[in-house]
Amino acid sequence: MPPGSASLSSSPRRQDETVVAGGTVVLKCQVEDPDDSSLQWSNPAQQTLYFGEKRALRDNRIQLERSTPNELTISISDVVLADEGEYTCSIFTMPVRTAKALVTVLGIPQKPQIFGHEQPIDEEKVARLICRSSGSKPAAQLRWRKDTVTEVVEDPNGKTFTVTSRVEFRVTKEDNEVEVTCTVDHESLQNSERSTTQKLQVHYKPTAKIEPHPQYPREGEKLQLQCDGQGNPIPQEFLWEKEGSDAPLQLSSDSVLIFPFLNKSDSGTYVCTATSSMGSVVAKYNLDVSDASPVPSTSSTYHAMIGGVVAVIVFLLLSLLIVLGHYLIRHKGTYLTHEAKGSDDAPDADTAIINAEGGQAGGDDKKEYFI
Repeated sequence: MPPGSASLSSSPRRQDETVVAGGTVVLKCQVEDPDDSSLQWSNPAQQTLYFGEKRALRDNRIQLERSTPNELTISISDVVLADEGEYTCSIFTMPVRTAKALVTVLGIPQKPQIFGHEQPIDEEKVARLICRSSGSKPAAQLRWRKDTVTEVVEDPNGKTFTVTSRVEFRVTKEDNEVEVTCTVDHESLQNSERSTTQKLQVHYKPTAKIEPHPQYPREGEKLQLQCDGQGNPIPQEFLWEKEGSDAPLQLSSDSVLIFPFLNKSDSGTYVCTATSSMGSVVAKYNLDVSDASPVPSTSSTYHAMIGGVVAVIVFLLLSLLIVLGHYLIRHKGTYLTHEAKGSDDAPDADTAIINAEGGQAGGDDKKEYFI
């Protein structure tokens, strides 16, 4: 037997139909032996809706879907909570036979609202959050990601419910900016989800540390000490002191302490006290201007590297010149002239001269005559 239908027999049978508010419900009435009688649908107030194919109640939401001797089917659109109840299908035989169909209307829960997050919560205090959703029927369920306490109250209309869920937990600074979600579950949502998300604001004590700029201060340079304060709220007051000195160096909202020109007398331990509405925190920095072996700066290291490379290149060039000169000396050639050819075998100098002169005249004999 199809859902939402009523079978007319000797013993009427009851069928239930569930519909979401705003939806459409279809009511079908069937009979095997109509006995020449018409079927009729009536509402929970016993008002006739349709008698056969004739409309009896002026309500445009109610429409005739099918009318035959064996069947009368109607539909109700834009269903409201007031439409809930027992609908009666009748056939006027002797005796009159009836069958009832119970229509259940589901109230759709409203989007949940979260309360209790409007103001920041101090660290280590207990957060009390409330999630509330109205209009559900039956009562919806609310889900948190924390342990909860749920309360169900019937709405003034006597049909729907307002569901309230409370959650309590102790917050820490890690809960700051954390999203808290409340979700409503209800059969009328048909696998969809309605939820609300809010971010927590947690106030926690500040933290601080001192950062020097530059990192390795030298005598004669400018130095800035930055007191980096973190927290919620952020520190707004910074007190600078030097250990061993009676008077404070600086008290303002400026977190930077400036040394225009460092000298050795500035050496010592400097104290920064950062203060917010959640308390104060102390950070210390030990300044040693008289350090005899300062860490070289990046630019000095760069120049030293360049000088080393140039020195290596010069050394290689000198070595190359020395090797080249040595090679040339060892391979120098021997050159002979023919000016004294034949003089090497002469027994004395006079003979050598004569032989040399004779050697020069060798080849073609040329004679010159003087008149």
